[in-house]
Amino acid sequence: MQFDRVIDDLPDGFDEMRAEAAAEGFRHLERVALDWASGAMRFRGEGEVLLAAHVQGMLAGIGGLTIEPVVPGAFRIRRLYVGQPFRRQGIGRTLALALIEPALARGAAITVNAGNTDAAAFWLRLGFTPDLRDGHTHIVRHLRM
Repeated sequence: MQFDRVIDDLPDGFDEMRAEAAAEGFRHLERVALDWASGAMRFRGEGEVLLAAHVQGMLAGIGGLTIEPVVPGAFRIRRLYVGQPFRRQGIGRTLALALIEPALARGAAITVNAGNTDAAAFWLRLGFTPDLRDGHTHIVRHLRM
């Protein structure tokens, strides 16, 4: 697996992944596309990043880290998605850790808004704890894996 920082253009294969996510009822990749096109969110703030995970040259997943707008000094994981053919292979976990570890190394807390019970269980396995306030569902201040 290879991670590429998304800087100028959304990665090849993103439109197909976005359609797949929409077919599953997930709209967060549509939000990435709209925010990217408008310039509303380009993951360019201090410590922010949008990563594309590739496996054998194919886009396998994507996820971003932004400054948390409500919790001072914290970051927020946004728009994490792994394509159906790549699930249950550790890609989501590896991608999430690639986003989490640099932020925690800076001493920052990280929030996430888990959109469903599977997502909530995923974040709990990574050491996040439930925290239902300020628009997020979970938070982590250090990894306890």
